[in-house]
Amino acid sequence: MTAVPLRRDFDAATLRAVAKKTKDAAQARRLLALAAIYEGAMRTEAAKIGDVTLQIVRDWVVKFNAHGPDGLIDRKAPGQPPKLNDAHRAALMKMIEEGPTPAIHGVVRWRLIDLAQWIFGIPPQWAAFQNRGKCDAAQLSRLYQRG
Repeated sequence: MTAVPLRRDFDAATLRAVAKKTKDAAQARRLLALAAIYEGAMRTEAAKIGDVTLQIVRDWVVKFNAHGPDGLIDRKAPGQPPKLNDAHRAALMKMIEEGPTPAIHGVVRWRLIDLAQWIFGIPPQWAAFQNRGKCDAAQLSRLYQRG
């Protein structure tokens, strides 16, 4: 199988200059490995420079050819889809802002486990077993972000 060629609108000097300017260390390492290929180094040598396998060097070449130097920047992984939709989030925010009613909810302040029980219908026996303590603002903001 033949190696995927690098694009012709860049050269080793250009890649080294971009690597010197970037603040992303991983991108700089990838650019320096590709610069070595532009200078005639074997892909195995580029893999040693980047401290990766040949397959990863090939992946870098494909990304670089498609998107240029910006293609070598790590992107945030999409992660799992949110468990709560917008209507659920709105209902949760309303519930938190109104606070618990002790006679109805059986608590005087919300704990994460109380909210999880209300949202996901967790049985009270499990909720008592998994008591996680008080619900503070940082934990709630993480809950909102996770969705």
